[in-house]
Amino acid sequence: MNDSTSLPSDQPMLVNCIAYSTDGRKVRDISLDEISDFLSQGAFVWVGLHEPDEPLLEKLQAEFGLHDLAIEDAHNAHQRPKMELYDDSLFIVLHTAQVVAAKIEFGETHIFVGHNYLVTVRHGASLSYAPARKSCEQNRELLSLGPSYALYAVLDFIVDNFLPIVSTFKEELHELEKDIFEDTFNREVVERLYLLKRELVTLRLAVSPLQDILNQLMRFHGNLIREEIRPYLRDVFDHAARISDSTNAMGELLTAAMSVNLAMVSVGQNEVVKRLAGWAALLAAPTLIASWYGMNFHHMPELDKPYAYPVLIVLTVSVCVGLFVLLRRAKWL
Repeated sequence: MNDSTSLPSDQPMLVNCIAYSTDGRKVRDISLDEISDFLSQGAFVWVGLHEPDEPLLEKLQAEFGLHDLAIEDAHNAHQRPKMELYDDSLFIVLHTAQVVAAKIEFGETHIFVGHNYLVTVRHGASLSYAPARKSCEQNRELLSLGPSYALYAVLDFIVDNFLPIVSTFKEELHELEKDIFEDTFNREVVERLYLLKRELVTLRLAVSPLQDILNQLMRFHGNLIREEIRPYLRDVFDHAARISDSTNAMGELLTAAMSVNLAMVSVGQNEVVKRLAGWAALLAAPTLIASWYGMNFHHMPELDKPYAYPVLIVLTVSVCVGLFVLLRRAKWL
Protein backbone atom coordinates (compact mmCIF):
# COMPACT_ATOMS: atom_id res chain seq x y z
CA MET A 1 0.00 0.00 0.00
CA ASN A 2 1.18 3.49 -0.78
CA ASP A 3 -0.07 5.57 2.11
CA SER A 4 -0.32 5.01 5.83
CA THR A 5 -2.16 6.36 8.80
CA SER A 6 -0.93 5.92 12.32
CA LEU A 7 -3.33 4.88 15.03
CA PRO A 8 -3.24 6.81 18.28
CA SER A 9 -2.27 4.46 21.06
CA ASP A 10 -3.56 6.51 23.98
CA GLN A 11 -7.14 7.26 22.95
CA PRO A 12 -9.55 7.66 25.87
CA MET A 13 -12.35 5.12 26.15
CA LEU A 14 -14.97 7.89 26.28
CA VAL A 15 -14.31 9.97 23.17
CA ASN A 16 -17.35 12.21 23.38
CA CYS A 17 -20.72 12.51 25.09
CA ILE A 18 -22.80 15.36 23.69
CA ALA A 19 -26.41 16.45 24.06
CA TYR A 20 -28.37 18.11 21.24
CA SER A 21 -31.67 19.95 21.48
CA THR A 22 -34.72 19.04 19.43
CA ASP A 23 -33.88 21.77 16.90
CA GLY A 24 -30.45 20.22 16.16
CA ARG A 25 -28.46 22.68 18.25
CA LYS A 26 -25.54 21.40 20.29
CA VAL A 27 -26.29 21.98 23.96
CA ARG A 28 -22.95 20.96 25.48
CA ASP A 29 -20.69 18.10 26.40
CA ILE A 30 -22.24 16.16 29.25
CA SER A 31 -21.08 13.56 31.75
CA LEU A 32 -22.32 9.99 31.80
CA ASP A 33 -24.37 10.68 34.92
CA GLU A 34 -26.29 13.42 33.08
CA ILE A 35 -27.39 11.21 30.20
CA SER A 36 -30.64 10.01 31.75
CA ASP A 37 -31.56 13.59 32.73
CA PHE A 38 -31.19 14.87 29.17
CA LEU A 39 -32.99 11.85 27.73
CA SER A 40 -35.97 12.56 30.00
CA GLN A 41 -36.06 16.09 28.60
CA GLY A 42 -36.34 14.80 25.04
CA ALA A 43 -32.78 15.73 24.03
CA PHE A 44 -30.72 13.68 21.62
CA VAL A 45 -27.54 12.23 23.15
CA TRP A 46 -24.60 11.08 21.00
CA VAL A 47 -21.89 9.02 22.72
CA GLY A 48 -18.66 7.85 21.12
CA LEU A 49 -16.53 5.11 22.72
CA HIS A 50 -13.20 3.55 21.81
CA GLU A 51 -12.51 0.03 23.12
CA PRO A 52 -14.41 0.57 26.39
CA ASP A 53 -13.99 -1.66 29.40
CA GLU A 54 -16.82 -3.55 31.06
CA PRO A 55 -17.61 -0.98 33.82
CA LEU A 56 -18.03 1.79 31.23
CA LEU A 57 -20.40 -0.35 29.14
CA GLU A 58 -22.38 -1.29 32.23
CA LYS A 59 -22.75 2.42 33.04
CA LEU A 60 -24.06 3.12 29.54
CA GLN A 61 -26.40 0.14 29.79
CA ALA A 62 -27.87 1.61 32.95
CA GLU A 63 -28.27 5.07 31.40
CA PHE A 64 -29.77 3.96 28.07
CA GLY A 65 -31.43 0.69 29.10
CA LEU A 66 -29.47 -1.36 26.57
CA HIS A 67 -29.98 -5.10 26.18
CA ASP A 68 -27.60 -7.50 27.94
CA LEU A 69 -26.76 -9.45 24.78
CA ALA A 70 -25.96 -6.27 22.85
CA ILE A 71 -23.68 -5.08 25.64
CA GLU A 72 -21.93 -8.45 25.68
CA ASP A 73 -21.32 -8.26 21.92
CA ALA A 74 -20.10 -4.67 22.18
CA HIS A 75 -17.57 -5.64 24.82
CA ASN A 76 -16.25 -8.60 22.82
CA ALA A 77 -14.93 -7.64 19.40
CA HIS A 78 -14.61 -10.05 16.44
CA GLN A 79 -18.34 -10.08 15.75
CA ARG A 80 -19.79 -10.73 12.33
CA PRO A 81 -21.51 -7.79 10.59
CA LYS A 82 -25.18 -7.84 11.57
CA MET A 83 -28.18 -5.82 12.68
CA GLU A 84 -30.44 -6.90 15.53
CA LEU A 85 -33.57 -5.40 17.02
CA TYR A 86 -33.83 -5.31 20.80
CA ASP A 87 -37.17 -3.92 22.03
CA ASP A 88 -37.15 -0.32 20.81
CA SER A 89 -33.47 -0.09 19.82
CA LEU A 90 -31.19 -1.33 17.06
CA PHE A 91 -27.78 -2.91 17.51
CA ILE A 92 -25.57 -2.78 14.40
CA VAL A 93 -22.15 -4.34 13.92
CA LEU A 94 -19.99 -3.12 11.03
CA HIS A 95 -16.44 -3.85 9.93
CA THR A 96 -14.14 -0.94 9.21
CA ALA A 97 -10.81 -0.67 7.39
CA GLN A 98 -7.83 1.63 7.64
CA VAL A 99 -4.37 1.78 6.09
CA VAL A 100 -1.80 1.48 8.88
CA ALA A 101 1.95 1.31 8.18
CA ALA A 102 1.34 0.54 4.48
CA LYS A 103 -0.98 -2.38 5.35
CA ILE A 104 -4.74 -2.65 5.61
CA GLU A 105 -5.95 -3.20 9.15
CA PHE A 106 -9.56 -4.07 9.92
CA GLY A 107 -11.63 -3.07 12.92
CA GLU A 108 -15.23 -3.01 14.09
CA THR A 109 -17.83 -0.45 14.99
CA HIS A 110 -20.83 -1.36 17.14
CA ILE A 111 -23.76 1.06 17.00
CA PHE A 112 -26.71 1.41 19.38
CA VAL A 113 -29.63 3.37 17.95
CA GLY A 114 -32.64 4.43 20.00
CA HIS A 115 -35.38 7.05 19.73
CA ASN A 116 -33.16 9.80 21.12
CA TYR A 117 -29.67 8.39 21.38
CA LEU A 118 -26.81 7.05 19.28
CA VAL A 119 -23.84 5.18 20.75
CA THR A 120 -20.83 4.16 18.66
CA VAL A 121 -18.26 1.71 20.00
CA ARG A 122 -15.02 1.38 18.01
CA HIS A 123 -12.63 -1.56 18.19
CA GLY A 124 -9.34 -2.00 16.38
CA ALA A 125 -8.38 -0.05 13.28
CA SER A 126 -10.99 2.64 12.74
CA LEU A 127 -10.99 6.39 12.40
CA SER A 128 -12.72 8.72 14.81
CA TYR A 129 -16.23 9.79 13.85
CA ALA A 130 -15.50 13.39 14.85
CA PRO A 131 -15.66 14.56 11.17
CA ALA A 132 -19.09 12.95 10.78
CA ARG A 133 -20.30 14.56 14.00
CA LYS A 134 -18.92 17.95 12.94
CA SER A 135 -20.68 17.64 9.58
CA CYS A 136 -23.96 16.90 11.36
CA GLU A 137 -23.55 19.89 13.66
CA GLN A 138 -23.16 22.14 10.63
CA ASN A 139 -26.54 20.98 9.33
CA ARG A 140 -28.87 21.68 12.24
CA GLU A 141 -32.03 21.19 10.18
CA LEU A 142 -31.22 17.55 9.44
CA LEU A 143 -29.67 16.94 12.85
CA SER A 144 -33.00 17.94 14.36
CA LEU A 145 -34.29 14.65 12.94
CA GLY A 146 -32.33 12.97 15.70
CA PRO A 147 -30.37 9.69 15.69
CA SER A 148 -31.51 8.79 12.17
CA TYR A 149 -29.39 11.49 10.57
CA ALA A 150 -26.45 10.83 12.90
CA LEU A 151 -26.61 7.13 11.98
CA TYR A 152 -26.58 8.06 8.28
CA ALA A 153 -23.51 10.28 8.84
CA VAL A 154 -21.61 7.45 10.56
CA LEU A 155 -22.54 4.90 7.88
CA ASP A 156 -21.60 7.32 5.12
CA PHE A 157 -18.26 7.99 6.84
CA ILE A 158 -17.52 4.26 7.11
CA VAL A 159 -18.38 3.58 3.46
CA ASP A 160 -16.42 6.60 2.20
CA ASN A 161 -13.32 5.33 4.03
CA PHE A 162 -13.43 2.20 1.88
CA LEU A 163 -13.09 4.22 -1.35
CA PRO A 164 -9.39 5.22 -1.03
CA ILE A 165 -8.55 1.65 0.00
CA VAL A 166 -10.21 0.32 -3.14
CA SER A 167 -8.26 2.90 -5.18
CA THR A 168 -5.06 1.71 -3.53
CA PHE A 169 -5.90 -1.86 -4.52
CA LYS A 170 -6.38 -0.75 -8.13
CA GLU A 171 -3.05 1.10 -8.17
CA GLU A 172 -1.15 -1.86 -6.75
CA LEU A 173 -2.80 -4.27 -9.17
CA HIS A 174 -1.83 -1.94 -12.04
CA GLU A 175 1.79 -1.89 -10.81
CA LEU A 176 1.85 -5.69 -10.71
CA GLU A 177 0.66 -6.04 -14.30
CA LYS A 178 4.18 -5.55 -15.69
CA ASP A 179 5.60 -8.31 -13.49
CA ILE A 180 2.70 -10.66 -14.15
CA PHE A 181 3.66 -11.17 -17.81
CA GLU A 182 7.29 -12.05 -17.13
CA ASP A 183 8.39 -15.45 -18.42
CA THR A 184 10.61 -16.14 -15.43
CA PHE A 185 9.26 -17.20 -12.06
CA ASN A 186 9.31 -14.41 -9.45
CA ARG A 187 8.36 -15.56 -5.97
CA GLU A 188 7.88 -11.98 -4.79
CA VAL A 189 5.21 -11.31 -7.45
CA VAL A 190 3.26 -14.43 -6.49
CA GLU A 191 3.46 -13.49 -2.80
CA ARG A 192 2.24 -9.94 -3.52
CA LEU A 193 -0.65 -11.30 -5.58
CA TYR A 194 -1.63 -13.70 -2.81
CA LEU A 195 -1.44 -11.06 -0.06
CA LEU A 196 -3.42 -8.63 -2.20
CA LYS A 197 -6.09 -11.24 -2.83
CA ARG A 198 -6.26 -12.14 0.87
CA GLU A 199 -6.76 -8.50 1.86
CA LEU A 200 -9.31 -8.06 -0.90
CA VAL A 201 -11.32 -11.07 0.34
CA THR A 202 -11.34 -9.58 3.86
CA LEU A 203 -12.44 -6.25 2.42
CA ARG A 204 -15.27 -7.96 0.54
CA LEU A 205 -16.40 -9.62 3.76
CA ALA A 206 -16.52 -6.16 5.36
CA VAL A 207 -18.36 -4.40 2.53
CA SER A 208 -20.87 -7.01 1.35
CA PRO A 209 -22.95 -7.18 4.58
CA LEU A 210 -23.27 -3.37 4.51
CA GLN A 211 -25.65 -3.64 1.58
CA ASP A 212 -28.03 -5.93 3.47
CA ILE A 213 -27.93 -3.71 6.56
CA LEU A 214 -28.56 -0.55 4.54
CA ASN A 215 -31.35 -2.26 2.63
CA GLN A 216 -33.09 -3.14 5.90
CA LEU A 217 -32.67 0.40 7.23
CA MET A 218 -34.19 1.80 4.03
CA ARG A 219 -37.26 -0.44 4.19
CA PHE A 220 -37.97 -1.26 7.81
CA HIS A 221 -37.73 0.08 11.37
CA GLY A 222 -39.94 3.08 10.70
CA ASN A 223 -40.20 3.80 14.42
CA LEU A 224 -36.44 4.43 14.59
CA ILE A 225 -35.48 5.55 11.07
CA ARG A 226 -37.17 8.76 9.93
CA GLU A 227 -38.68 8.77 6.46
CA GLU A 228 -36.69 11.88 5.54
CA ILE A 229 -33.42 9.97 6.04
CA ARG A 230 -34.19 7.06 3.72
CA PRO A 231 -33.05 8.88 0.52
CA TYR A 232 -29.71 9.55 2.22
CA LEU A 233 -29.41 5.89 3.14
CA ARG A 234 -30.10 4.97 -0.48
CA ASP A 235 -27.15 7.12 -1.48
CA VAL A 236 -24.90 5.25 0.98
CA PHE A 237 -26.30 1.98 -0.36
CA ASP A 238 -25.29 3.00 -3.91
CA HIS A 239 -21.75 3.77 -2.74
CA ALA A 240 -21.53 0.44 -0.93
CA ALA A 241 -22.83 -1.38 -4.02
CA ARG A 242 -20.23 0.35 -6.19
CA ILE A 243 -17.45 -0.64 -3.79
CA SER A 244 -18.76 -4.20 -3.69
CA ASP A 245 -18.80 -4.38 -7.49
CA SER A 246 -15.25 -3.02 -7.63
CA THR A 247 -13.98 -5.56 -5.10
CA ASN A 248 -15.71 -8.41 -6.95
CA ALA A 249 -14.18 -7.29 -10.26
CA MET A 250 -10.72 -6.94 -8.73
CA GLY A 251 -11.08 -10.36 -7.12
CA GLU A 252 -11.70 -11.90 -10.53
CA LEU A 253 -8.79 -9.93 -12.00
CA LEU A 254 -6.47 -11.14 -9.24
CA THR A 255 -7.53 -14.74 -9.79
CA ALA A 256 -6.94 -14.32 -13.51
CA ALA A 257 -3.60 -12.59 -12.85
CA MET A 258 -2.36 -15.46 -10.72
CA SER A 259 -3.44 -17.96 -13.39
CA VAL A 260 -1.80 -15.92 -16.15
CA ASN A 261 1.41 -15.56 -14.16
CA LEU A 262 1.60 -19.32 -13.58
CA ALA A 263 0.75 -19.97 -17.23
CA MET A 264 3.47 -17.59 -18.42
CA VAL A 265 5.99 -19.27 -16.13
CA SER A 266 4.92 -22.67 -17.45
CA VAL A 267 5.26 -21.48 -21.04
CA GLY A 268 8.72 -20.11 -20.31
CA GLN A 269 9.77 -23.37 -18.70
CA ASN A 270 8.41 -25.32 -21.68
CA GLU A 271 10.50 -23.19 -24.03
CA VAL A 272 13.61 -23.96 -22.00
CA VAL A 273 12.79 -27.68 -22.03
CA LYS A 274 12.25 -27.57 -25.81
CA ARG A 275 15.64 -25.93 -26.35
CA LEU A 276 17.37 -28.42 -24.11
CA ALA A 277 15.64 -31.28 -25.95
CA GLY A 278 16.66 -29.78 -29.30
CA TRP A 279 20.33 -29.54 -28.32
CA ALA A 280 20.16 -33.04 -26.85
CA ALA A 281 18.83 -34.38 -30.18
CA LEU A 282 21.52 -32.46 -32.05
CA LEU A 283 24.27 -34.00 -29.95
CA ALA A 284 22.72 -37.46 -30.06
CA ALA A 285 23.56 -38.05 -33.74
CA PRO A 286 27.38 -37.63 -33.55
CA THR A 287 27.38 -39.41 -30.21
CA LEU A 288 25.60 -42.41 -31.74
CA ILE A 289 27.96 -42.59 -34.74
CA ALA A 290 31.05 -42.16 -32.62
CA SER A 291 29.86 -44.84 -30.22
CA TRP A 292 29.62 -47.32 -33.10
CA TYR A 293 33.22 -46.76 -34.12
CA GLY A 294 34.38 -46.72 -30.54
CA MET A 295 33.67 -50.44 -30.21
CA ASN A 296 36.70 -52.70 -30.15
CA PHE A 297 35.79 -54.96 -33.10
CA HIS A 298 38.14 -55.89 -35.90
CA HIS A 299 35.56 -56.21 -38.67
CA MET A 300 33.85 -52.79 -38.75
CA PRO A 301 32.65 -51.24 -42.05
CA GLU A 302 35.16 -48.96 -43.80
CA LEU A 303 37.91 -49.47 -41.23
CA ASP A 304 40.33 -50.49 -43.96
CA LYS A 305 39.20 -47.87 -46.49
CA PRO A 306 41.55 -44.89 -47.03
CA TYR A 307 38.76 -42.30 -47.03
CA ALA A 308 36.64 -43.81 -44.28
CA TYR A 309 37.32 -41.19 -41.64
CA PRO A 310 36.83 -38.13 -43.87
CA VAL A 311 33.58 -39.59 -45.22
CA LEU A 312 32.43 -40.38 -41.71
CA ILE A 313 33.23 -36.85 -40.53
CA VAL A 314 31.37 -35.30 -43.49
CA LEU A 315 28.40 -37.60 -42.85
CA THR A 316 28.32 -36.68 -39.17
CA VAL A 317 28.51 -32.94 -39.91
CA SER A 318 25.79 -33.29 -42.57
CA VAL A 319 23.46 -35.08 -40.13
CA CYS A 320 24.11 -32.40 -37.48
CA VAL A 321 23.49 -29.55 -39.95
CA GLY A 322 20.29 -31.21 -41.18
CA LEU A 323 19.01 -31.68 -37.63
CA PHE A 324 19.93 -28.08 -36.77
CA VAL A 325 17.94 -26.75 -39.74
CA LEU A 326 14.91 -28.90 -38.93
CA LEU A 327 14.94 -27.98 -35.22
CA ARG A 328 15.46 -24.32 -36.05
CA ARG A 329 12.41 -24.32 -38.31
CA ALA A 330 10.41 -26.05 -35.59
CA LYS A 331 11.59 -23.29 -33.18
CA TRP A 332 13.19 -25.78 -30.85
CA LEU A 333 16.51 -23.97 -31.08
